[in-house]
Amino acid sequence: MTSEGPMPVVLVGGLHADARRETVAQLLREVPGSVALHHDLSRGPAGAVRRSIRDGTGATSWGETPLVNDCACCALREDLVPELERLADGGLTRLAVVELWDSVEPRGMAEVIAAHGDGGFRLTNVLTAVDPALVLPCLSNGDDLAEAGLAAAVTDRRTVGDTFARQLEYAPVLTVSDSPGTGLDDLALLRQLHPAARRIRVASGQLARAAVAGFDVAAAAAAQHPACARLPHDCDEHGVSTLVWERRRPFHAGRLFEALEDLCCTAVRSRGRFWLADRPDSLLAWDAAGGALCVEDAGPWMASLPDAAWELMPAERRTAAALDWHPEHGDRCRHLVFTSPGLDRAGLLSLLDSCLLTDDEVASGPDAWPRPTGFDQLLDTAA
Repeated sequence: MTSEGPMPVVLVGGLHADARRETVAQLLREVPGSVALHHDLSRGPAGAVRRSIRDGTGATSWGETPLVNDCACCALREDLVPELERLADGGLTRLAVVELWDSVEPRGMAEVIAAHGDGGFRLTNVLTAVDPALVLPCLSNGDDLAEAGLAAAVTDRRTVGDTFARQLEYAPVLTVSDSPGTGLDDLALLRQLHPAARRIRVASGQLARAAVAGFDVAAAAAAQHPACARLPHDCDEHGVSTLVWERRRPFHAGRLFEALEDLCCTAVRSRGRFWLADRPDSLLAWDAAGGALCVEDAGPWMASLPDAAWELMPAERRTAAALDWHPEHGDRCRHLVFTSPGLDRAGLLSLLDSCLLTDDEVASGPDAWPRPTGFDQLLDTAA
């Protein structure tokens, strides 16, 4: 690592606070001249966010920044960039380590830093710190962040499970602590949740290189879009399974809505994309963790667009559609992935297949499909 060029910045996040702090401490040891910034949002409800800056010897400065729009994360965004600019202007910091507070998701912060890259610094990677023994209890936790004292704003309605899932799946590198309670099933769950991630033991001495390996914000955002997300593959190891369910025939909206509670509780994590027979143009996103399910309209399927509109879509969308094109349905599909210990694969397959249109319903057309369904209120209200 050299001091030439913009100051490198690495994000370190995750709900596993001990693993996160261990990762940051190790980076400060591995990279002489590195500095860690941390905004403590726990006092946000009191009206202020506390900022600390430290190096390998300990804290070097403290400060406070007021809330912005009653949102601690907004205050973090407003304060972080000026602090990074100040460190970059000083010319002495070889690596700026931004330690995110517990429930802060890395995507928003990564995009803020990347957007201000002309300030003498550049984002070089995003790491999520993980204690493998805590992955299952954290992912299974359906409590609101507010109940856990981790809400970043009064209006924060996220849950512990879905927040942790996004922290885990966004980062290309997972730093893994040596937790004494870790079992083979914990490691298997971690691998299956994010198989594309590079996993590095905190004590391995490899964090410094990973911190500056490079990070593409646009590619990371595209990888999170339901239409082109890199979903896990089918797997079964150490009692943990990932079931990949792909079909072309559309869902019967009524039967699927009635089965939602059973489907979202059958696995600790499920995600993917699907379409309903009565909404053939809408790409619907499925995102569930901790027993809580979010279904959202993620825009149109490429097959529903006129040819002229294709050029207006991102290249990743066009490529994903072309690779998964069906002569009758185009890119419309049901691609759902369920990951969990003790997964009832046969029961899950049977339940999912029972929600598809039958041959008779396909032949009869839309008049055979009962309306309205619960999805009308769910999706139309969200829109």
